[in-house]
Amino acid sequence: MGEIEDGEADHITTDVQGQKCTLVCECTAPESVNGKDNLPFLNAVLKNPVCKLYRFPTSDNKWMRIREQMSESILSFHIPKELISLHIKEDLCRNQELKELGELSPHWDNLRKNVLTHCDQMVNMYQDILTELSKETGSSFKSSSSKGEKTLEFVPINLHLQRMHVHSPHLKDALYDVITVGAPAAHFQGFKNGGLRKLLHRFEMERRNTGYQFIYYSPENTAKAKEVLSNINQLQPLIATHADLLLNSASQHSPDSLKNSLKMLSEKTELFVHAFKDQLVRSALLALYTARPGGVLKKPPSPKNSTEESCPQDPPAPMRRQDSIPHHSDYDEEEWDRVWANVGKSLNCIIAMVDRLIERDGSNEGGGGGSQDGEKDPSLVDPIITHPREDWYEQLYPLIRTLKDCMGEVVSRAKQSLTFVLLQELAHSLPQGLMLTLRRDIVFSQALAGLVCGFIIKLHTSLHDPGFLQQLHTVGLIVQYEGLLSTYSDEIGMLEDMAVGISDLKKVAFKIIEAKSNDVLPVITGRREHYVVEVKLPARMFEALPLQIKEGQLLHVYPVLFNVGINEQQTLAERFGDVSLQESINQENFELLKEYYTAFMEKMPPDYTSHFQEQNDLKGLLENLHQNIQAKKRKNVEIMWLAATICRKLNGIRFTCCKSAKDRTSMSVTLEQCSILRDEHQLHKDFFIRALDCMRSRQTQGALSESDDPETGCLTDNKPTSRHFYPVALLLVSSHLLVVWLILSLALLLAKYQ
Repeated sequence: MGEIEDGEADHITTDVQGQKCTLVCECTAPESVNGKDNLPFLNAVLKNPVCKLYRFPTSDNKWMRIREQMSESILSFHIPKELISLHIKEDLCRNQELKELGELSPHWDNLRKNVLTHCDQMVNMYQDILTELSKETGSSFKSSSSKGEKTLEFVPINLHLQRMHVHSPHLKDALYDVITVGAPAAHFQGFKNGGLRKLLHRFEMERRNTGYQFIYYSPENTAKAKEVLSNINQLQPLIATHADLLLNSASQHSPDSLKNSLKMLSEKTELFVHAFKDQLVRSALLALYTARPGGVLKKPPSPKNSTEESCPQDPPAPMRRQDSIPHHSDYDEEEWDRVWANVGKSLNCIIAMVDRLIERDGSNEGGGGGSQDGEKDPSLVDPIITHPREDWYEQLYPLIRTLKDCMGEVVSRAKQSLTFVLLQELAHSLPQGLMLTLRRDIVFSQALAGLVCGFIIKLHTSLHDPGFLQQLHTVGLIVQYEGLLSTYSDEIGMLEDMAVGISDLKKVAFKIIEAKSNDVLPVITGRREHYVVEVKLPARMFEALPLQIKEGQLLHVYPVLFNVGINEQQTLAERFGDVSLQESINQENFELLKEYYTAFMEKMPPDYTSHFQEQNDLKGLLENLHQNIQAKKRKNVEIMWLAATICRKLNGIRFTCCKSAKDRTSMSVTLEQCSILRDEHQLHKDFFIRALDCMRSRQTQGALSESDDPETGCLTDNKPTSRHFYPVALLLVSSHLLVVWLILSLALLLAKYQ
């Protein structure tokens, strides 16, 4: 792919500091790695590619050809719109559940009204933002000049793919992708009080010290309540569907179908029952009871359980819906145990009945009416012989009805009690809690847009690599973020936002499905604590996937962030400030990277991991990375290089981020590209600096005018951002110049006052 695709680009020679490097003018033909069938899928992610072709000498005096491509991503706006729509749906559902809590005492009722007022305002805000985003046309990315706009808060800054395709004379062609994006952060809200990492910690401390008017639930319990509510909403309709299928099999008098339907019903019902084993539900029921008007706790003697017998003829009696939550003095602490256990006992009754029906059917077909039939009770056998289909259905229908009633009773109680738990979280520190949720949603939206883009690009380029596909469904993918933010001033808050946003990506799983139409844009489902991104593949690409992936197995990602500030503000932070935030982030994420490496070596086949141990020596790279993190060296860029190398060795997805994904990001990406050419493709040692200057030189842009630069806000149709080619020649000496400037300024001040 190092050739001129269309044959129309002219060779030019640029003089960079007196040295000449051959390159080809820009071309706009997109790169196709796996054939034309993949283009619709690739075009769903990328837009407006700008390509450059270079030619550099190798160590044996031959020529390598490099194609450098930069593309915008359509997902910059698509993913935020999907996510905001999901948040609106989730919040509307939560608000409705709060309204359905029933009668509460005046204190709690006033809190609920206050919460609903603020929640409705937040939903309206999300709806307004979604409306404004839907109006956006033209550019498919957000420039850095727009990072402070409220309507674009959820959109990532300068999200682009930077791809280098190397065609060398001796080695196999290779692709190197880096996703570049501005650090996920809430710029419109500002960083006066810090970022998410600090704000969430402070908020949790305040909650722990809350007054009498609230009930404190830990973040783990709140997350558990949301998880159980989500499981309820998913499992209840599934159980009802499988119960209906069981009745349908009974009406058809099909033993095999009956067994299969019963198996599915049993599995889903067991998951349903297991969801309520947590002590949280019991304590939440009690808390809700005390919040009712006139609630008085008592524990009467346990009445006889009418469902103790598991005989199919004596199923548990359904509870009355209007008494789903206990009121006043008739509350029984042990009643929940009985109601919850009724679901399992109802299922046992159904299983026993199905076994009996199948056993009778088998004996009738094999016995032929001999002496064995005489031993059976005619009242049990004759109806089946006379009316086989009607009898099976009629005997199972009351049991299915009882199961649904008991399940509905459990759902009603659990939903209201767990919603009461969520009320405590929302009621505290209004509107601070909701504003924190908004900030976290904004940062997560920016991070998720980049992640989905990177995942789709990685899937596209590695679709025909069996080892990668096995790794994808066996271990998951490592996603490595290279942060270049300083730990000084506002960038501390940006780094705190970024750290939380990237950590939240652990909640994301991917699912690959077959595209049924030309629309191959990804779809997001789930809730704030658990998202599933459905990636659509054309039929031919989908058929190439392993069976586990085609059957819908969830594919997980493991995000890690390593940050090293490199600008002049970092010099100030290291000499006069505090870099502990950067150090703690790097140490925490090293442990996550180490855990992924351990899982990778344990789960992947030995024949696949052997070349990692022998050739790449990943273990040695990890040890070297750990030593560099512990060394606490100033501006230790070795951390970035080692983390990036480990990520590439592990087939991971690479990201590079700074404040706006321009100067620092471009310097890092071009340095990484030239280092790869030197270390992996035998770039001539005398041409390393020349190649680096050639890639960074603005002359390679074909002398873009200011009006052609997207960062100024004026876009042309075929030229996306040119930020990776900005010259920043003073990066290595900027810290020294800063020191000189400080000394001269101090001397001038002393001279002035003397």
